[in-house]
Amino acid sequence: VIKCKAAVAWGAGKPLSIEEVEVAPPKAHEVRIKIVATAVCHTDAYTLSGADPEGCFPVILGHEGAGIVESVGEGVTKVKKGDTVIPLYIPQCGECKFCKNPKTNLCQKIRITQGKGVMPDGTSRFICKGKQIYHFMGTSTFSEYTVVADISVAKIDAAAPLDKVCLLGCGISTGYGAAVNTAKVEPGSTCAVFGLGGVGLAVIMGCKIAGASRIIGIDINKDKYAKAKEFGATECISPQDSKKPIQEVLVEMTDGGVDYSFECIGNVGVMRAALEACHKGWGVSVIVGVAAAGQEISTRPFQLVTGRTWKGTAFGGWKSVDNVPKLVTEYMSKKIKVDEFVTHTLPFEKINEAFELMHSGK
Repeated sequence: VIKCKAAVAWGAGKPLSIEEVEVAPPKAHEVRIKIVATAVCHTDAYTLSGADPEGCFPVILGHEGAGIVESVGEGVTKVKKGDTVIPLYIPQCGECKFCKNPKTNLCQKIRITQGKGVMPDGTSRFICKGKQIYHFMGTSTFSEYTVVADISVAKIDAAAPLDKVCLLGCGISTGYGAAVNTAKVEPGSTCAVFGLGGVGLAVIMGCKIAGASRIIGIDINKDKYAKAKEFGATECISPQDSKKPIQEVLVEMTDGGVDYSFECIGNVGVMRAALEACHKGWGVSVIVGVAAAGQEISTRPFQLVTGRTWKGTAFGGWKSVDNVPKLVTEYMSKKIKVDEFVTHTLPFEKINEAFELMHSGK
């Protein structure tokens, strides 16, 4: 058993608490990882807020991490002690019907136990103050050591800077993949990206790499425009600058609508606007943001009858074990940006400050 520090969420709406936790050794088909760097994501904040119906407490949150394999359980063959890895919240077992289908990346092998906050055998590897602590998204990267299923880990280039590539565990991969895998953006096309946070910037990057000729960034926070343009946005607009609905503004700006739109906020009203900003006959709108539980999307069916397509994406459609190492290689060869997404680097003890920075849009 390893004793180390972790940021424990004791209950909904409370700040994370840095505690000493006990991390049990990995069982069969499990891997114990020394986490070197982790990022914070709105998904962590959503669960912490208490709004997530799958949220269970006390829990160790975190799903964007990178580290080194400390030890492996019986039967683990893909990674060994000392390997550099990224934990994966969407695993890839290679055996289930989802993994065998090229149309999806949604491996279901450990979905049920992962959703309940436990390892595949139904138990936890974390104890704090004598209490069992739940796992989160199969990763729990807000701990100096974590245990994950062997299908939830990608071995990556040992030379990669872990404080940067940890972002490929969720946000950057999600946005980039939404553009190149889910939408399949074509050269010369016009794109609209709603929400210019980390995921939105990654979508812009993907649209640019795919050869889009016009990329319109949409956000009410104008402080984000300069960064969006660095990533490839050709122009940025705010919904608050017009009395007309934003979809009408976009349809006028683009002679009938955009070829591709992306919702990167998780707001069902914006999801509708993003669909309705698409061009009749061929427009494709991708939902990337995760809306709160129980919310529903709506539009007039005529929007779809007249040739628009509504899609969704999880982790950008990447089959995780196969593709995360390739994304790291793309970063190392400067095909995709990663460093530019990092605004602040803080010591682990200041994790609550990191959440404050994220909520303030900084």
